[in-house]
Amino acid sequence: MKKVIFISVLGLLGCSKNTQTHPPVGGVLSRNDLEVSRERMKNLNAQERSQIQEWISGQPVKFYPTQLNYWVSTEGFDQRQRRQDDTPISYSYELYDFDQTKIYDEPKERKDARFGHFDELKAVEDALRFIRDGEEVTLLVPSALAYGTYGDEKKIDNDIPLIIKLKAL
Repeated sequence: MKKVIFISVLGLLGCSKNTQTHPPVGGVLSRNDLEVSRERMKNLNAQERSQIQEWISGQPVKFYPTQLNYWVSTEGFDQRQRRQDDTPISYSYELYDFDQTKIYDEPKERKDARFGHFDELKAVEDALRFIRDGEEVTLLVPSALAYGTYGDEKKIDNDIPLIIKLKAL
């Protein structure tokens, strides 16, 4: 029940009226519009962080904050040695909402991707820099590091935080 309330509150917060989050196609935001958008994102991020921390407190698994503003299921994860650009990596990940409902049936998978040459969710790309071969980690990601204001234009709506189960193959 708490999960349903969490997602419902998150949805309502994303529906604030009279808040322009991006300019119309070909348009330009005024300085005031940019400030309103920046303030909205700051407030949304604070609310999501608070809600994710509350969700974590009810879980049997421990999660640790990272420097990039997401949580991971491995202690000291982002203190490891980083993979360098042009390093190849194969990986897959599955996306879940905070009701732990799988969003897509098939995992997203890439073989022999090279850092610096692929576009990925910010949190996934950052986590791939620290993950060890064969390791599997769970990421708790605020919407700003996931699909943000636009969503993925398929199954993921705008301003939705995600649970990402990432595995280095």
